[in-house]
This record gives sequence, structure tokens and C-alpha cells, in this order.
Amino acid sequence: MSLVESNMLDLGIAAPDFNLPDTVSGENLTFNDVKGERGTVVMFICNHCPYVIHVNAEIKRISDEYNAKGIGFVAISSNDVVNYPQDAPHLMTKLVKQEGFNFPYLYDESQDIAKAYDAACTPDFYVFDAESKLAYRGRIDTSRPSNGEALTGKDLREALDTILAGGEVSDVQYPSAGCNIKWKK
Repeated sequence: MSLVESNMLDLGIAAPDFNLPDTVSGENLTFNDVKGERGTVVMFICNHCPYVIHVNAEIKRISDEYNAKGIGFVAISSNDVVNYPQDAPHLMTKLVKQEGFNFPYLYDESQDIAKAYDAACTPDFYVFDAESKLAYRGRIDTSRPSNGEALTGKDLREALDTILAGGEVSDVQYPSAGCNIKWKK
């Protein structure tokens, strides 16, 4: 596995919309369906990446805490499931139940949504404010599977706290790092 950093989408852009199937409910959901009253976190994750597995528990803690404060959450997997069958939708459903996620986990079979977000790796985080403008993109924190740093969610939490306080998130932001999105050939 090679370590890939996220692309840094321009701050202030409007959230790219989507209409993707939720692997738990089976219903197609759009950005407006998952949008929170005070902001929205869009995460590109997958089932098998060790960088995602490393942060799953913190993703759950953050989503549990901030969903109650008006922040919406959604996860999207865009990986090629032909060559990476461990990321198949039925296994995405299983992961949601196993981790206790309280947000939809959508499947981007065409990979068009990953391209619209300029997503490059898993995990990759995008935070939109109440007006659906991009306020933060990048890492959850500095912890990686084998670097010994504590998993705190510091960077993502600071962005969310700033949005909730009505402030402007600093434009000093750092890319996420993880496995590349498994693009179809």
C-alpha cells in the first residue's frame, strides 16, 4: 500500500451534490438529505484501508458528539469493488453495523462523486458550513496507524468547533493521508 495525501479542494466552493445509494437503507440520498443545520462532514472512506480502520472509532465519537450539535455526517466509498471486493456494498452495510456508525454510508459506483470532490485517498474529510460552503478539508489529526501519536480528531474537531462558534476556519490546513482511492481501470 502506498501513502497518498489528499488534494486540497478550494475553500469556499459549494458542496458538490450527489445522489447515491445508502448501503444500509437502500435509499438514494443527496447532499441536502444528509446536510446538517449548522454544517456537514463528507468523508471518503472504505472498508479495508488500514488508515481508515485506524480512525473509525474516532469518526464514530466525533459524529456522535457533533451530530447532536447540528452537524450532518455522511461517508462515501468510491473504490472499484471488482478489484477490491472487500469494499463491496454488502460489506459496507456490515461495517456500519459493526462500528455503530450513526450516518449513511453511500456507494459511489461510477466514481463521479469522488472526482467532483477531487478526493484522492481514504480517509479524506470535507467540512461544509451552514451555507454548504467548504470551510475545511484534510486530515482528522496527525495520528497514523504506526506513528504512535494519539488519535484525538484534533484538526477536524477544531474546524467543527470554529464553525459552531460562528467563526472562520483557519486556511492553514493539512492534507489527509491514506490509501489511494481504487480507481477503475
